[in-house]
Amino acid sequence: MFIKIKSNKKSWLLGTALFAVIGFSGFKAYQYNKYYTSDFEDRVIESQVLNESRKIFIRLPENYSADKQYPLIIRSDGNFNLARWDAVLDEFAEQKTYPEAILVSIPNQFWTNTRNRDLVPPYARRDVNIEPRPANDNDPEIFGKADLFLSFIETEVLPYMYKHYSLSGERILSGYSAGGSFVIYTMVTKPDLFNGYFAFSPAAWYDDSVVVEQFRQDIKQLAGKPKLFYLSLGAEEPSIITGSFNGLIEVLEQGAPENLTWQYSFSQGAGHGENPVVSVPKALTAYQAFRAKHL
Repeated sequence: MFIKIKSNKKSWLLGTALFAVIGFSGFKAYQYNKYYTSDFEDRVIESQVLNESRKIFIRLPENYSADKQYPLIIRSDGNFNLARWDAVLDEFAEQKTYPEAILVSIPNQFWTNTRNRDLVPPYARRDVNIEPRPANDNDPEIFGKADLFLSFIETEVLPYMYKHYSLSGERILSGYSAGGSFVIYTMVTKPDLFNGYFAFSPAAWYDDSVVVEQFRQDIKQLAGKPKLFYLSLGAEEPSIITGSFNGLIEVLEQGAPENLTWQYSFSQGAGHGENPVVSVPKALTAYQAFRAKHL
């Protein structure tokens, strides 16, 4: 049976549809502003490595001068905890606790799941799981692509920064959670690419703590130039994260080479989301002590 819709009902349906479209567009605009813009200099790199356009947020010191050379800090997860980094860098520069530095934050693409793709190591499943990976589950597409993200940083982000800004040779890489596992992967894969490595609440529990076991195998790669590895964990984080974190500490206690300065802390009262906020000044303080002695 065909039912004729009255004109006023047609208008209501049309209005509802338009409202939904406007609401969806507004939500997307909100997401874009929240996750893909910053209060600093936003630049786009046309990445040949990742085959996509990627934005970077560049925070310069207040009195940036091309006549000076600055240390470089690169961090993942874009806007997350960026205000904290900004405040701490301002405070440390004012107090001369740590020299003025340029901070580069790489945001995730919020409209598609690039976070796990970029940050999960290539020996762990990007659809993260606490259980061991079945031995026959070896399709290359299931693994993280941290190797490509590292190549993006090494061959595209760093050259871009050195071309357009005045930098010294001093560099730090910082990451949180999945970004922490990326820091560990980078440290053993390209140990001399950075002087300092910060891993806040590192997600080392993937696939029955495969990050810990891989770190155990690869820690010998860290021999060479002096470098700092700073790890932190919230004291209130879940047991699965705490267990793998303790596994990393055990590997360091048993096999860290003499050139590696490493330090860890537990943030009292902090959970997974709070720990990186607490950890920024602690990590920079540890790095400053390291650089005063070794760089």
